[in-house]
Amino acid sequence: MFADLSLGRFVGAVAITVAAFVAAGCGGTIDGNAQPAIDVVPATSSAAPTTSGKTTTSKPAPTSSRGGDTDFQASVGDCVALGGTVDDATIEKASCGSRSSNYKVIGKAKTSSACISDRDNFYAETLNGIETGALCLDIDWVVGGCMDVGGEEPSRIDCTESGSEPVKVITILNDSDSVDSCPDDADSGFKYAERRIVVCVESL
Repeated sequence: MFADLSLGRFVGAVAITVAAFVAAGCGGTIDGNAQPAIDVVPATSSAAPTTSGKTTTSKPAPTSSRGGDTDFQASVGDCVALGGTVDDATIEKASCGSRSSNYKVIGKAKTSSACISDRDNFYAETLNGIETGALCLDIDWVVGGCMDVGGEEPSRIDCTESGSEPVKVITILNDSDSVDSCPDDADSGFKYAERRIVVCVESL
């Protein structure tokens, strides 16, 4: 019996000022929004499935590749480093699988609420308090690679490093909704019900 891990959902987005924007002769402020800290909640694999939790990017999310308008430009499939604090988030492009990359863009939407429900996170921008576009994000999981999922944001680590919740990705299963399908060398998994994907991990 494997442990079924889910990364908790977040209650809201926190706005930060990222740039000044002038349109049609009127001044405005573009704000960037990102969800706050990730919370790992362990549960048994027999627990009722939820729509929360972390997902992989093995399957594209059914959100638009165009989405709305954001000052920060990224395409579906690009990876980013999302960090900073809840009140002062930062985002920048990063090479997928690199030390700095912690999320991958899996969809774009006009608002964060339009992202697929089992996405890991989102980055949205607002103009005068109204969302103009959002990037839908998943953890940049890499099979054989390790992540610390216990901090403010997930961070890639060397598999010999310690961390608050370090895990090694053993495999990623498509068309599965049970962590019991994970191989014996995995002791837990992250289940993503909407896309039927399980990330099988070994706790370090």
